[in-house]
Amino acid sequence: VQNLTVQRLCHEQVITTVNGTLPGPVISVREGDDLVIHVVNQSPYNITIHWHGVFQLLSAWADGPSYVTQCPIHPGQTYAYRFKITGQEGTLWWHAHVSWLRATVYGALIIKPRFGNFYPFPSPYEEFPILLGEYWDANVVDVENQGLATGAAPNISDAFTINGQPGDLYPCSQTGM
Repeated sequence: VQNLTVQRLCHEQVITTVNGTLPGPVISVREGDDLVIHVVNQSPYNITIHWHGVFQLLSAWADGPSYVTQCPIHPGQTYAYRFKITGQEGTLWWHAHVSWLRATVYGALIIKPRFGNFYPFPSPYEEFPILLGEYWDANVVDVENQGLATGAAPNISDAFTINGQPGDLYPCSQTGM
C-alpha cells in the first residue's frame, strides 16, 4: 500500500493504492484455497483490508475491520492475512477498512470452482472484472475529516469511475496508470 500521484479531472491528486494501481490487483483463487496476503503499508495512513463477503470460518481475525477484528497496520508496518476460501464461488471484493481509503484501495476477489468442478452454466468466452467506484478531486481522508468536524454531510464525489477511470464524459482523464 503506497501513495501515487494520478491525473484525473484536469488535476494531479495523490491517492493511496495497492501495488500502484487503481483499482488494486485482481486476486483470483479457487474454492478451497488457503490465502496468505502480505500487506506492506508504505502509505502515511493506518490501514486494514476487509475481504468483503468472504466467509471467515475459524479466521475472524483476518476479516479486516479496524479495531473490531484487528488493530490497523501502521505506516511502515506489515501484516499477513491468512484465511481459507470455504464454500464460496463468485466475484467478491476487498477494500480498505480505515477512513475513506476504500475509495482508492480496493479490488476484485474472484473465486473460481475447485479444480474438477464447473460453473452451473456454459464457460464464459472471456472474463474480466468491472469495478464501479467514485472519485474525489481531493484527499479522501480530508473529505471525511471535514464532514466529521462540521457535522455536515461530506462532499459528494466529483466523478463516477469504471475500473478506476472517470471516462470520456469527464475532462482531462488519463487513459491508464
